[in-house]
Amino acid sequence: MLNLKNEALSKWIEEVAALTCPDKIVLIDGSEEQVEALRAEACSTGELEKLDQDKLPGCYLHRTAVNDVARVEHRTFICTPTKEEAGPINNWMEPSEAYKMLNGLFAGSMKGRTMYVIPYSMSVVGSPFAKIGIELTDSIYVVLNMHIMTRVGQKVLDVLGESADFIKGLHARKDIDEENRYIMHFPQDNTIMSVNSGYGGNVLLGKKCFALRIASYLGRNEGWMAEHMLILGIENPEGEVKYIAAAFPSACGKTNLAMLIPPEIYRNKGYKVWCVGDDIAWIRIRDGKLWAVNPENGFFGVAPGTNAKSNPNALAATMKNTIFTNVVKTEDNTVWWEGLGPAPETGIDWKGNPWNKDMGIKGAHPNSRFTAPAENCPCISKEFNNPDGVPLSAIVFGGRRAKTAPLVYEAFDWQHGVFVGSAMASETTAAASGAVGVVRRDPMAMLPFCGYNMANYFQHWLDIGKKLENPPKIFNVNWFRTDKDGHFAWPGFGDNMRVLMWILDRAEGKADAVESAIGYLPKAEDINLDGLDMTVEDVKNLLDVDNALWAEDAASLEEFYAKFEGKIPAELTEELENLKKRIS
Repeated sequence: MLNLKNEALSKWIEEVAALTCPDKIVLIDGSEEQVEALRAEACSTGELEKLDQDKLPGCYLHRTAVNDVARVEHRTFICTPTKEEAGPINNWMEPSEAYKMLNGLFAGSMKGRTMYVIPYSMSVVGSPFAKIGIELTDSIYVVLNMHIMTRVGQKVLDVLGESADFIKGLHARKDIDEENRYIMHFPQDNTIMSVNSGYGGNVLLGKKCFALRIASYLGRNEGWMAEHMLILGIENPEGEVKYIAAAFPSACGKTNLAMLIPPEIYRNKGYKVWCVGDDIAWIRIRDGKLWAVNPENGFFGVAPGTNAKSNPNALAATMKNTIFTNVVKTEDNTVWWEGLGPAPETGIDWKGNPWNKDMGIKGAHPNSRFTAPAENCPCISKEFNNPDGVPLSAIVFGGRRAKTAPLVYEAFDWQHGVFVGSAMASETTAAASGAVGVVRRDPMAMLPFCGYNMANYFQHWLDIGKKLENPPKIFNVNWFRTDKDGHFAWPGFGDNMRVLMWILDRAEGKADAVESAIGYLPKAEDINLDGLDMTVEDVKNLLDVDNALWAEDAASLEEFYAKFEGKIPAELTEELENLKKRIS
């Protein structure tokens, strides 16, 4: 057994070892020597493949099992004493039933394997925002990814001391059996258990499992917020930086916005954009304002579509000390994925089979990933490691809507802003995910990640607002409006900064707005079009509010609210009624 000073931790490790029967137990101390030895061991067993160290220093390739390539929502459960606590949008299992099932699955699951004990901190070690987790796993891949994604090692145990206040995470690969794959959360017990998966999002338990599902529950109890949000800073030519947090459902350009490169018109004037985080924000109240940190230490990004044009900063972040998962391995021992650039003639595909570009099948899995240290990113903010976080000037919600939502609008106030967030939605874009144009609600982009009843989560947002002397203004954006021919009417990417500049001007009381049925709209001439092949008339079309479409959307939202069986806060149903009156 490990010689640990923390009695609660030692006792838990002993209990897990008795259940899972590992051959040995290794404490991850965070040292480069230990990590390098683990990389070498993983390469010797084929768990990792070392890439060309001149072109991609410190980089490795990993392939998951073919049946284990993404997060599994239908196998992800919130285990609370009552179903009502988990709410209608989470899968629920009663805790004693869940533990009984899991103990059966975990029994003997680490025989012949090593159990690694990973002490990790979400956020800077010792920060007022920080929370400590311990993950027990039988996967070197998990150890090496957690080493990139979180702050790992002895320094975490030093801060923990003899406290029992840590999140317990247990993961075993077992048989990678998808019929017995479970990702289980016990919010009241600060416990996460994951079995029969080896894929990142299911097994890096500090990520969505802890940083959103468990943390959202903790935040509600402790008076803070855990949100599925990017954090970026915009620096003006005078050197002042203002910060925005933004929530978008998947496939809405979140990472691209987090690492935005300003258009030439702004670059030439000396504006800069800094990335604090691309995925998760922990937000606390201080001095009557909201302050945010990114609790992660790396990026777990989707590879396909990432290239020197779409996101040069993300691509640059992968050039060293990165783990690539389920991409193509090229003849020259580097990596490739669809959208990176010209396809190599031949290679090894994500399944480990010989591949060539004329086969008519994708070489990289559509959900292939890179795990890269945040410090690699050229635009990483100098406040990234600030233990106190950054003050938020604005919160932005967004979705993918062809016609309904305008390019940008501002909520009337905090309560209306929470309503706007609760109504967030995207339209399906590909036949593969069912019918095209179907509206999918994803409030605050938290639908798959809220660790308790979402109606109570909305109430928590409302309660936070009541404690703020200077609440950040709340906005909604839509980069995906289409013209009459079905083409995107807004250029997107770096040009989204033009909208963010209006948002910051509004937050500081420097820009005017026009009141509409849905919120405050910009005057079309206040969106900077310098250097764009667009007219003020084009922007007016992008800002158009069609009351008939909004009436349809209000009816759809009413259906969504009905799922919560009368638990939606009265303030939000009132906002819905007010919207219906304004658009009729």
